[in-house]
Amino acid sequence: MIPSSFPDASEIARLTARMLLEIKAVHFNAAEPFILASGLPSPTYIDCRKLISYPRIRSTLMDFLTITVMRNAGFEAFDNIAGGETAGIPFAALVAERMALPMTYVRKKPKGYGRNARIEGVMTEGQRVLLVEDLTTDGGSKLSFVDAIRETGASCAHTAVIFNYGIFPDTTQKLADHGVTLHHLCTWWDVLAEAGESGAFDAGTLHEVESFLNAPRAWRDARKS
Repeated sequence: MIPSSFPDASEIARLTARMLLEIKAVHFNAAEPFILASGLPSPTYIDCRKLISYPRIRSTLMDFLTITVMRNAGFEAFDNIAGGETAGIPFAALVAERMALPMTYVRKKPKGYGRNARIEGVMTEGQRVLLVEDLTTDGGSKLSFVDAIRETGASCAHTAVIFNYGIFPDTTQKLADHGVTLHHLCTWWDVLAEAGESGAFDAGTLHEVESFLNAPRAWRDARKS
């Protein structure tokens, strides 16, 4: 059961950023950049998978994600909650439990034996499906999951994530062009603001991270040998 009273979106974003910092899911390292799934080097990395090991934070964020989707999309907008393999699966299960809806998950590709299915669980034609994942960078990986859902005859017009990088201006449009609305709790800008307030990182590191967030591809190009 979802409580009826929750903070507004800006406070949810601040609290989410604070929780991610508290469990050290946020990593900043400009000297040895991380490589994102897109191939882009980055001084930032977020590990939302750590959330499953922190019950109080996990529960609060799943309440936040559920109410965010219900506020934005409607309280009776979905018939099925689908998690993207693999990081989205536990979060989809937790959201489905809160919304009292069936849960399924979507494989990145057919498993190659048995039914050779991409959808695990029961998803039926005409169902309105919410795709749940841990995060999105540029939105590209969501499209394959959405297409797999739609191939069943179900519809998928919404995806919800805990963390949206928020630094690629075409992300929302890329999803919108595919008929999908993105819902999220916080972005790198929220984390950067909270990191500055809490003193979690030194000023030089925060400056370097801000430079990347303002122009990620220019940041990469400036460091090419």
